[in-house]
Amino acid sequence: MALSVGVIMDPIESIKIVKDSTFAMMLEAQARGHTLWYMEQSDLRMVSDVARGRQRLLTVHDDPSKWFGFGEERDTPLHDLDVILMRKDPPFDMTYIMTTYMLDEPYRAGTLVVNPPETLRNFNEKMATSLFPQCCVPMLVSREMSRLREFVRDAGHAVVKPVDSMGGESIFSLHAHDKNLNVILETVTHRGKRFVMAQHYIPEISSGDKRILMVNGSAVPYALARIPREGEFRGNLAAGGTGIGQPLSERDFWIANQVAPWLRENGILFAGLDVIGDYLTEINITSPTCIRELDAQFDLNISAGLFDEIEKRCIAKSKS
Repeated sequence: MALSVGVIMDPIESIKIVKDSTFAMMLEAQARGHTLWYMEQSDLRMVSDVARGRQRLLTVHDDPSKWFGFGEERDTPLHDLDVILMRKDPPFDMTYIMTTYMLDEPYRAGTLVVNPPETLRNFNEKMATSLFPQCCVPMLVSREMSRLREFVRDAGHAVVKPVDSMGGESIFSLHAHDKNLNVILETVTHRGKRFVMAQHYIPEISSGDKRILMVNGSAVPYALARIPREGEFRGNLAAGGTGIGQPLSERDFWIANQVAPWLRENGILFAGLDVIGDYLTEINITSPTCIRELDAQFDLNISAGLFDEIEKRCIAKSKS
């Protein structure tokens, strides 16, 4: 069954294909004979009660010198697509939220949206960990500097980060007696106007911030441990971390199994769990990455599992 697959993403000319998970998904879709239709957020609009988009026919090539080409261009309702991959990276701002509102229309009309727009709106990737306190270290979400200061002092060593950031942006490691504690809290909270999350520091970050990929609630059996570079505590690849694959531990599988029913209940076909040591720190559902690194290190095809699920659902819909 050939599908029409819409992909909403950041500008394709700016991606690094060696580590871009959206690119991996598109390669798999194309290999299966599906048609790719490329969109950026600026291509979308709502006309009365119908979401429409400028769509460009896309072909992809696993070649760093020329990895994409455009063909036919059309303007059509989004509900004409069989599948939409919502792969726009954060920031999770009003433009992102407006995009999810537009995606509600094709989703209601029966187009499979990965991941569902309502779910993207409802579950902040950092706040979602509060649903699984049994998997996490103590944490506080607040914009009140006095409470954050008290939390850091009680913890002795804590990590503070904005709830709407990504890629290691504006993450601070704070000690109870840090002379810069007040000014850092002022900065990260925009003087009390921005919510941030504080978590107890997990020393095992030196061994990596593990990314566990989940396909329809099932864990890929290998994680990418993102090891901080020298002089850095953030493991994010965007912050200069190095990705080293490793088999999931018993505790990793336990955490994945705790989160799995919630992912399935909310229609989240593709997610990334961030685990440091024995603790869950984030649940990424917007545009999780690390497919290509794990595929390369362990001879996997993670996107194949994702498209097996996509095709299964589209076939079931066509028969209903």
